[in-house]
Amino acid sequence: MLADVAIVGGGPAGLAAAIGAARQGLSVIVLEQRTWPQDKACGEGLMPAGLRAPARLGVRDLIDPADCAPLVGVRYVQEDGTFAEARFAGDGGLGVRRPALSQALFQRAESLGVILRPQATVRGHALTAGGITLTLDDGPIAARLVVAADGLASPLRHAAGLAGPVSGPRRFGLRQHFRCAAWSPCVEVHFSDGIEAYVTPAGRQRVGVAFLWEDGRITKPLSIQTLLDRFPVIRERLADALPDSEPRGAGPLLQGVRSRTADRLVLLGDAGGYVDAITGEGLSLAFHCAEVLAAPLPEALAQGATRQALRPYERAYGRAFRRYALLSGGLLALSRRPALRRQVIHLLARQPRLFGAVLAWVIQEPARRQEIGA
Repeated sequence: MLADVAIVGGGPAGLAAAIGAARQGLSVIVLEQRTWPQDKACGEGLMPAGLRAPARLGVRDLIDPADCAPLVGVRYVQEDGTFAEARFAGDGGLGVRRPALSQALFQRAESLGVILRPQATVRGHALTAGGITLTLDDGPIAARLVVAADGLASPLRHAAGLAGPVSGPRRFGLRQHFRCAAWSPCVEVHFSDGIEAYVTPAGRQRVGVAFLWEDGRITKPLSIQTLLDRFPVIRERLADALPDSEPRGAGPLLQGVRSRTADRLVLLGDAGGYVDAITGEGLSLAFHCAEVLAAPLPEALAQGATRQALRPYERAYGRAFRRYALLSGGLLALSRRPALRRQVIHLLARQPRLFGAVLAWVIQEPARRQEIGA
């Protein structure tokens, strides 16, 4: 089979790229190791910068309303229960259950003629005179361009020699849902020494709780219960709530890249590098970069999809990622200094307009940030 674009990985980033490429009139195949719809460890929050992406992709109306919840702001909660809160401007954000988002993206891609192949494992790749060939168990697939959207560990990133060095403490995540009404329309970030908990409404009667921590900071055996014990406020809220999903983990989170492009190959989503989930911008960044990739694809393919032809994607991705990395690094530095973090959050609690102004800058769409020179 020869396709214009072969996408390895059928998560939100890969499917969004497939939709964008198909709308450009290109033939697209998506190769996914698992089946759809998919679930994974994810904060499941679409910040305002990413809220419009589902509508632009044509999937917003395909998501079951029972699997969504509006998000009106962010609340940072201290160990003693004190908090700082800021509201989003405009339409706010959206909490959305990952399988519901996956199913909507799958349906949209299928309606556009994208070939969707589940349980397809890529064993290797090789450049050819006219494209790139992927080796699968049931035979090769040739494409003019391969998009590696195969996750944090990204076998294709490593096989292509695009992985970069990383340093610093390793961070991990674990997430589970509970069956209960959300007690706040905000994303809540609860802090404790060496660990954070993120509470996100993800449906009419569902909240997701995700924990992030540094290696060595959690007493084993590791479980949702031992993590909840670090957050008495959340534990009390969930005292009578039944689990609504199986626990799912991820990590180590920090992943480096040397480049996001090579001849006939690009990296997308978590495969394109990852700092941390502390900002909750993973989905928004993935959708933005998928749109950035789709726009110049026909011209890049006409030029042979060389690394040089793909430079506009590399540059645009780099701009978006640098801002995300700077913000993530800053919040991580604050989280690792509890005394300073308490002072900052107390200041934001006393100055809600300041917190609101900071939040408004953080959540602007990338195009808007470029207009104002950010």
